[in-house]
Amino acid sequence: MAALRRLRQCHPTYIALSQFHTSSHASAKQHYKMLVLGGGSGGISMSARMKRMFGAGNVAVVEPSEMHYYQPIWTLVGAGAKTLTSSGRSTASVMPSGVKWVKSKVQEINPDKNTVLTDDGTEISYEYLIVALGLQLHFEKIKGLPEGFDHPKIGSNYSVETVGKTWKALQDFKEGNAVFTFPNTPVKCAGAPQKIMYLTDAYLRKTGKRAKANIIYNTSLPVLFGIKKYADSLWEIVKQRDLQINMRQNLIEVRADKQEAVFENLDKPGETKVFQYEMLHVTPPMGPNLVVKGSQLADEVGWLDISKDNLQHNRYPNVFGIGDCTNLPTAKTGAAVAAQSAILNRTISRVLKNEKPDRTYDGYTSCPLVTSYNTVILAEFDYNGQPLETFPVNQAKESRIMYHMKADVMPHLYWHGLLRGLWGGPAPYRKILHLGMK
Repeated sequence: MAALRRLRQCHPTYIALSQFHTSSHASAKQHYKMLVLGGGSGGISMSARMKRMFGAGNVAVVEPSEMHYYQPIWTLVGAGAKTLTSSGRSTASVMPSGVKWVKSKVQEINPDKNTVLTDDGTEISYEYLIVALGLQLHFEKIKGLPEGFDHPKIGSNYSVETVGKTWKALQDFKEGNAVFTFPNTPVKCAGAPQKIMYLTDAYLRKTGKRAKANIIYNTSLPVLFGIKKYADSLWEIVKQRDLQINMRQNLIEVRADKQEAVFENLDKPGETKVFQYEMLHVTPPMGPNLVVKGSQLADEVGWLDISKDNLQHNRYPNVFGIGDCTNLPTAKTGAAVAAQSAILNRTISRVLKNEKPDRTYDGYTSCPLVTSYNTVILAEFDYNGQPLETFPVNQAKESRIMYHMKADVMPHLYWHGLLRGLWGGPAPYRKILHLGMK
């Protein structure tokens, strides 16, 4: 299948956007005051802000993809509550007017020369650079993948090519084990691997199949969720719904022809256990963007090395970063990008005036933990794992209003606010309060 062949090529996981009314591979103008690498949520949001700061024609975005996707909604796509079509728009339609879309893939970054090389051989120079290249999915690090997706009963909400397979596996479930995984690497949206578990439980109850199902969550982590306040609530749900949680279990192989998943016990290296499955949802291992990792901009692991306070690079003062590609010690989520965008905008405006940045990012991030087809626990927290809640209620409790916000309000704010550089800040959800969504 063509889609799975693309997975095998290990393209970066950000999926994209960009435009200018025209686009080209080798532009006659190859120098920009501000160059943005990546057309995901961070790249498009910042390009809109930078257009206002630098003026039309002075900002370019390098992004190869024709489509841009609102990936947070894929949890609901995988459960049949939203369509994949609703999650995507053309890159051209979301690229800010006046921003040049360089429809190529970044091949090399040379911060010592202030240049970027694209895959078609074009060299672009810049005065300032924002890196927003996302992270890398590594299905291939699990033996038997990605080719295993050619078989039924296996899916993943983390890729446009495989999210529909999750919904198909859920619909086709008859009886047996429904297995959900969490890898032994950093991931984006760390709540997503268990959100689909709760939705599967709800779907099987609704369709009368729950009594014949064993729902199993095998996580490499030693905890269910990293923030205790929300983890305590999730454990109550796990007990009420008879869900099986196995800690420190890492998926190392999928035998899709036999419907078997092999896990290693991380506390006892070399000890493995085979699970037969009727449905398998895979959260792939993830890692740094390969272009960033191969550049002078990376830290010792490969992530973009920026200040956790102001998002400026630690060694190259004309380089900045946002989102999943960075080494910011906070959860990698869309809400984090929204919070970071306002901080980064302020940082760059100060740098242009030869002034020190005066706004500090506190690590704000958020994870709307979908627990059914109409409830959400809205986790919001900072670098220190301390809750930073927006609403005047206990957000650790399941809420129908929070589900509506996740499913209906947030996509609208994303397309019409964040991507236009009009929504964001230290606590992005407070904008909803201002809109009367109480």
